[in-house]
Amino acid sequence: MRNVRLALIPVALLLASCGGGGSADHTGGTVVTSPPPPPQQLRGQAIGGATLVPVATSGGSVNTVDPATLKALVDAGTDFGSAVTGTPTCAITTYTLKYHTIDSAGADTPANTAIIVPSGSNPACQGGRPVLLYAHGTSVLKSTDMANLSASEPRLIAAMFAAQGYIVVAPNYVGYAGSTAGYHPYLDAQQQSADMIDALRAARSVFSGIGAGASSRLMVTGYSQGGFVALATQRAMQTQYASEFAVTAAAPLSGPYALTLFGDTIFNGAPTVGSSGFMPMLINAGQRAGAALYTSLGDIYEPKYASGIDTLLPGTQGLGDLVAAGKLPNDVLFAADSLPQSSGYASFFGPDHLIKTSYRDAYLADLKANPCNASNGTPQSCAPAQPLRKWLLKNDLRTYVPGVPLFLCGGDEDPVVPYANTTSTAAYFRAQGGAGLQLTVLNVDDLSLGGPSLTTRTEFAAAKEALRRLTLNQTGSAAAADQAVKDAYHAGLVAPFCLREARAFLDSAPSR
Repeated sequence: MRNVRLALIPVALLLASCGGGGSADHTGGTVVTSPPPPPQQLRGQAIGGATLVPVATSGGSVNTVDPATLKALVDAGTDFGSAVTGTPTCAITTYTLKYHTIDSAGADTPANTAIIVPSGSNPACQGGRPVLLYAHGTSVLKSTDMANLSASEPRLIAAMFAAQGYIVVAPNYVGYAGSTAGYHPYLDAQQQSADMIDALRAARSVFSGIGAGASSRLMVTGYSQGGFVALATQRAMQTQYASEFAVTAAAPLSGPYALTLFGDTIFNGAPTVGSSGFMPMLINAGQRAGAALYTSLGDIYEPKYASGIDTLLPGTQGLGDLVAAGKLPNDVLFAADSLPQSSGYASFFGPDHLIKTSYRDAYLADLKANPCNASNGTPQSCAPAQPLRKWLLKNDLRTYVPGVPLFLCGGDEDPVVPYANTTSTAAYFRAQGGAGLQLTVLNVDDLSLGGPSLTTRTEFAAAKEALRRLTLNQTGSAAAADQAVKDAYHAGLVAPFCLREARAFLDSAPSR
C-alpha cells in the first residue's frame, strides 16, 4: 500500500511553486504563516476541555450516577454484576476529553479518552485518589467509546474501579471514537503506549477542573489487547519516561505479550478464535508503521477478501455482520490442504479461507530457518527475515524487566489469547529479574486447592459450570454447552474475575 504522506508530496510542491509556502491576502500580498508545532511538542495536550457525559438510567439521564443506581445498572447489564465488582461505594461522573497523540508514522493525530471520577461521603471517595490508566480490549467497531457506560466494558470498569475510589483514565485509542484516523495501530507497542501516555498527560491537565483530586498512586491495567497495551505502557514509562511517571503497580491481563510466539503458533497450525478479524488489523498496523509487510493486499489475502480489507476494521459492522456480508470468513484462516494442522483446529482450515497458502508457506519457511522462542531467557534471540515475523519481533514485549509490582492473570483454556502468552512472559521475567522481581501470576482456571485466590478460582469454576448446565438444559446438547463456555471464556468469564483480582492487587500495592 502506498504511503499516504507520499501521496501528498505533489500537492505540497504545487503549493510551494505558487506561493513560496505563504498565502495570498486580498491585496495580492503574502501572509507569512508559522509552521505547525512538531508532533512531539503537541503530544499530550488537551484539545478543548473535558465534556460531561450523561448516563442513561431507568429514572432518566443523569450527570452523576449514585452508588445504588450504578449497582442496578451493573447487575442488569454486566456479567456476574456486583457479585464480582462489589457493591459500589462511590458515585461516579464521566467525562470525555480529546487530546493530541501520534499515529503509527509519528504524525500528530487526535484521540479521545474517558475520565471517570468518583465522589461521595465515604472516605474512599474523597481526598487524593489513585489514578487507574485502563487499556481496553479489542473492538472491531470504530464507535467504541470508553465514556459510553451503556457498553459492557466501560460499565464494568466504572463499577470495578471508579465506584471503589479510583480516578479512571480510559483512552479509546487512535482509530476509535474521537479519532479522525482511518485505521487503528493494533498491537503497535510504541504507538499504543504513546497514545496511553498522552491521554494521561491530557487528563492530568484537566483534573483540577473536574474535581479529580489525584494522589501520587498511579496504576496501569488492561484486558486482552489492553493487557498488551498496559504492559507496553508500563515498559515505556519505566524505560523512557521514568522522570515523568512513577507507576505504583501494573496488572496486564490476558494479553498477547509474546507476539512472536503468538504469531508463530497461529501460522504453525493452531489459529485462535477471532484470527480472521485481528490478523488483518495487526497486518494493517504494521504496514501503516512502515514495516512493508506487503506490496499489494493480494500478496497476503485471497482475492475474495483482499480488496478493501485494509480499511475494513475497525468499522461500522461487527464480525458476525462482516461474515454474513462475505467480507470476512468465519475464522477460516488457511486452505483445507494447507499444512501443518494441529489436532483440534480443523475449523480454521477450509476452502473459504483468508490467507493465501503461498504467504503461509513463506512465513513457515522463515520460521524453520529463523526460529524464535528457543528458551525462556532468550526468546528473542533470533533474526527473522519474513516481514510479518520481523514486525511481531519488534513488538514482542519480552525485552525488559518490570521494576514495579506486576500482576499477570488469565485462564489456561483461553481460545482467543492463549495462556502461553502469560506463562512465557512470566518465565522470561523470572529468568531475567533475579531477586528484585515483584511478579504475581494467577491462572483462574487452576483447579488445584493450593495457591493464591482460591475464592476466585472456585467461583470461576462455578461460573463455567453454571453456563454449561444452562446451555445443556436449553439445547439438550453437550456439544452446544461446551461451545457456549468456549465462546464466553475470554471476554465473559475470565475478564471480570481477573479484573477483580487485579483490583485487590493494586489496592494492596505499596506506594513508591
